[in-house]
Amino acid sequence: MDFKKLLAYQKSFELAMFVFEISKSFPKEETYSLTDQIRRSSRSVSANIAEAYRKRIYPKHFISKLTDADGENSETSTWLDFA
Repeated sequence: MDFKKLLAYQKSFELAMFVFEISKSFPKEETYSLTDQIRRSSRSVSANIAEAYRKRIYPKHFISKLTDADGENSETSTWLDFA
């Protein structure tokens, strides 16, 4: 199975694309702070899930990458609160 078939990956990718689209409407003065930060953290969720999938044969690495994905998701949520 490919990591792109994982529901968690699909949902996180969908969210990152949604965040990208809505961040286009952020004020110009937020381009290099809020916009950049929210885009990076939202994309990191998918990237960490993909990495976790590849490391699934190493339980500690797998859990670590999923924990990173969860952390990035929480960061994205916080940035959305600010937005």
